[in-house]
Amino acid sequence: MDSRDWIRDGLRAVAGGLIAIPLAALNLPLFVLSVATLILGVVPFLGMVLFPLVTMLVRARANLARQLAGRAGVPIARPYRPLPEGGRIGPWRYYKWMLTDPATWRDLAWLVPGAVIGITLGALVLAVPLYGLEGALLIPLWIWLGTGWYGYGAIWPFDTVGDAFLSLPQGAVILSIGLAGAPYLRRVDALFTRLLLAPTRNAELRLRVSHLTVTRADTVDAQAAELRRIERDLHDGAQVRLVSLGMTIGMAEEMVEADPAGARKLLAEARETSTAALADLRHLVRGIHPPVLAERGLDGAVRALALALPIPITVETALPGRLDTPVESAAYFAVAEALANTTRHSFAHNARVDLWHTGSTLVMQVSDDGLGGADPSTGSGLRGIERRLAAFDGTMSLSSPPGGPTVVTMELPCASFSPKTTPSSGTG
Repeated sequence: MDSRDWIRDGLRAVAGGLIAIPLAALNLPLFVLSVATLILGVVPFLGMVLFPLVTMLVRARANLARQLAGRAGVPIARPYRPLPEGGRIGPWRYYKWMLTDPATWRDLAWLVPGAVIGITLGALVLAVPLYGLEGALLIPLWIWLGTGWYGYGAIWPFDTVGDAFLSLPQGAVILSIGLAGAPYLRRVDALFTRLLLAPTRNAELRLRVSHLTVTRADTVDAQAAELRRIERDLHDGAQVRLVSLGMTIGMAEEMVEADPAGARKLLAEARETSTAALADLRHLVRGIHPPVLAERGLDGAVRALALALPIPITVETALPGRLDTPVESAAYFAVAEALANTTRHSFAHNARVDLWHTGSTLVMQVSDDGLGGADPSTGSGLRGIERRLAAFDGTMSLSSPPGGPTVVTMELPCASFSPKTTPSSGTG
């Protein structure tokens, strides 16, 4: 690993520890407030008003903890039950919905231990690098300024400036250990958060059903839109040319005896029209399932796509063979849409596509050195990728800070591959 990588990761983890301490401390007043609300819940109508308000605060805090855990590499889904009847319910049913949701009580059970673990690990994440920084920079300066005796590390005490410089190597080592270990401590905190805030098995099944319901509706809508597009393309393209072709041939039939030269001219026009109609049909079919994908598989199709784009694109693959046709098509069009976004919006000079298989999942990663700042909510391209992948229970994650780089990671669950038919690695 590049030294800049672990230093950067360590500094990010230290910043995360700095944020985690006050957030963890916030758990304690939230716990007290929740208990007080439950006690006051015996008062008619008062609990119905206060409990949902406090629970929403606790859920916001728990969701923030899930977000921070995700940044530490431990993704945690939200386990809350969806509102019945699309959310149009009265106060009593809303109160009952929150009260009977097991995730409400798991959030409450997490508050106090989450505060203890968060503050302890956050303080440790901060203390070790700061102690190293103290020895590497501050002790020699303080003694040189005449502050006198000081103690540090394994050598205790320091009485002179010369002795104080012995703290420099100690401080550098401690600082390095602190930065290297900080991401692991943040991950321990995230794993503990997942222990209590992750969905239970029943909640996962419920979320799965809800997710499938939404993605099924999205898939039906997408298929209907695709059929309308095909119908429109046929109506406005090939159908018009074929109608024109029929009319031209009809006129040529009428002129063949009276004006053979004119008939030959019309037949030549008919041949050109038929060629154009065939090109329209080929273009339409290519949009449904590209021939190169059928002939060369995902590897070859992505390489051909990369060669056709205006910026240099490196393609690296590690695929043991061919995928099932529907999955292969979804993967190809997802990569194509991500590369189209890159060429249109990123102002990138170079891009990269990585494809690999983890045993049960196809992973596709498209990255570029552009301006960054990509946001799925501002356009239809990334949303389209999410809908296309969701139809196969796939996911998309985006990292695009201002200034770049942008990295789009797409995952598709898929079964084993068929025998290898294309090269599996290289650069395009």
